[in-house]
Amino acid sequence: MTVRIRPLDPLRDAELIHPWVTHPKAAFWMMQDAKLQDVERAYMEIAAHPHHDAFLGLVDGEPAFLMERYDPSRVELVGLYEPRPGDVGMHFLVAPTDTPVHGFTRLVITAVMRELFADPATARVVVEPDVRNTAVHALNEAVGFVPDRAIQKPEKEALLSFCTRAQFETAVGATI
Repeated sequence: MTVRIRPLDPLRDAELIHPWVTHPKAAFWMMQDAKLQDVERAYMEIAAHPHHDAFLGLVDGEPAFLMERYDPSRVELVGLYEPRPGDVGMHFLVAPTDTPVHGFTRLVITAVMRELFADPATARVVVEPDVRNTAVHALNEAVGFVPDRAIQKPEKEALLSFCTRAQFETAVGATI
């Protein structure tokens, strides 16, 4: 499978991702009741933000996942942990499907991590999924994340976890 990641175009892509972010399986994305205009607005805000970016992932040319990259010292985690130079925050969401493919989500998170570590300035990836999201905790650990501690964010209790380049390479058995 070939994975390509491109910048998300909020106006062009909102109609595509709206059913993804509002799907019951995307409950931890916290946009269940969002209307199309809400999704457009949210991603226009990200597009305009100097420290937050959104991307669309394509697998074999088909839109398959959403990825966000952010500076955790300026977005999401300000004041909740001690940031280090080279820290990059990440969110990802796989498009819902009626025909799941075994190993697909792991392929996606691996591609997301490769994309983030393709930037030589990225030293460590930081995530803060909901503490109840055990499925994503397992995926995170599979690509090298190490849980640090639970933190209280305004919208959720989150499991702060970190993954260095070396931890990722060891977990996936490859050098970036």
